[in-house]
Amino acid sequence: MKKRHPETEAIRNQTPRTGENEHSTPVFLTSSFVFDNAEDMRAAFAEENDHNIYSRFSNPTVDEFAHKVARMEGAEAGLATASGMAAVFGTFMAFLESGDHIVSSGSVFGSTHTILTRYMKRWKIDYSYFDINQPETIEGLIKPHTKMLYVETPSNPGLDIVDLEMLGQLARKHKLIFVVDNCFATPVLQRPLSLGADLVIHSATKWMDGQGRVVGGVIAGRKDLVREIYLFIRNTGPSMSPFNAWVLTKSLETLSLRMEKHCSNALALARALQENKHLISVKYPFLETHPHFSIAKKQMSGGGGIVCFELKGGIARGVKFLDALDMLSRTANLGDSRSIASHPSSTTHSKLSEAERLAVGITPGLIRISVGLEHIDDILEDIEQALEKSA
Repeated sequence: MKKRHPETEAIRNQTPRTGENEHSTPVFLTSSFVFDNAEDMRAAFAEENDHNIYSRFSNPTVDEFAHKVARMEGAEAGLATASGMAAVFGTFMAFLESGDHIVSSGSVFGSTHTILTRYMKRWKIDYSYFDINQPETIEGLIKPHTKMLYVETPSNPGLDIVDLEMLGQLARKHKLIFVVDNCFATPVLQRPLSLGADLVIHSATKWMDGQGRVVGGVIAGRKDLVREIYLFIRNTGPSMSPFNAWVLTKSLETLSLRMEKHCSNALALARALQENKHLISVKYPFLETHPHFSIAKKQMSGGGGIVCFELKGGIARGVKFLDALDMLSRTANLGDSRSIASHPSSTTHSKLSEAERLAVGITPGLIRISVGLEHIDDILEDIEQALEKSA
């Protein structure tokens, strides 16, 4: 198949046209598929042909979305799931078994943290966290029974960056499955497979949808590994719905354009807030003040759509800031066309102790802004007035 640019892959990869000769791919909203004869049906169940059987197993609309993401990531294969967490959990369970060990960044999404710390021990699967800001400590955590290396970069919500090429070399040295959560960057800004990753995971709910409409996840990577995850997903049920896949596959067509605007708005916002008297610090991967700026510039083509800043006044000030916002949305989602503000210490990470929050970069006054597509002047004006009111 001819290699094209990612934005072209997102637009031109479609399921074959039906007899109606439609230009835009239809949604195949069906639970099952029929066969011309008993032999075709037998062969499908024996996996001797690629005939669709049941939408929990495969569906043309779902397959189109997964294939688009795979092509954008430069992957051999792709697989869509019901949610981003289904993609994470499916990836863990397809390869880890009792007695295995996983090395993961401590800076991971809250639900990923819960799976590693609460549920994996039920199957006697052990984990070790590494400090993403001290990558030199990672190799010392690898044990004889370590099977997987897992990381998200940029991290959520601290926007920490780690050198993927270095991790890829480490994974190959120790024969580990190297998995990268690429949700914050998207395949438009970062392609971990080209830097040594074996598998890439996304919460398609975020930037890929881009308008806060549907929930979904997607995995891309080596064909043999994706096949193993597919068998787990097929048999346990967290498959993507055809309707959600249809929304997402159409959204991919504008992902490159949207990410360009998200990035330009985010960089402009970060620069404008750097000297604000109400802030202790501002963090954005493409700000020269970011501690991993050089790594971000090496492996990303843009800084992404998330900006974090530290308010003076801690948790109480963070709550007041959220209440003072006029335009920005207060919601737990991100990656939307509409700008979103959240205060992790009082909401998504409030159940962690202060020590646990600080260990992963969640300081009391940390605010995470998912920068939308509104005019940058309006985004900045709302944040600045909320900073004044919350003082």
